[in-house]
Amino acid sequence: MIKAMIHLFFGCRHKRVTRPITPVDRGKQSGMTYVACLDCGRQFNYDAIQMRMGTEISRTAVSGSDRHFQTSA
Repeated sequence: MIKAMIHLFFGCRHKRVTRPITPVDRGKQSGMTYVACLDCGRQFNYDAIQMRMGTEISRTAVSGSDRHFQTSA
């Protein structure tokens, strides 16, 4: 409950994120590298050279790149 109150007043600090994810389609990179916050679910660009989290990815860009989560039958 205290954590929820802190998020309400100050927002998420995005301290707990996934490892960098790069979508791959048949051995070729098919998208940008990104990380996702484990607390709020937002996704951010990731610079693999500087090893830093970048700007937030807009919801329209995220929903349009769901190809790498689909399985083929």
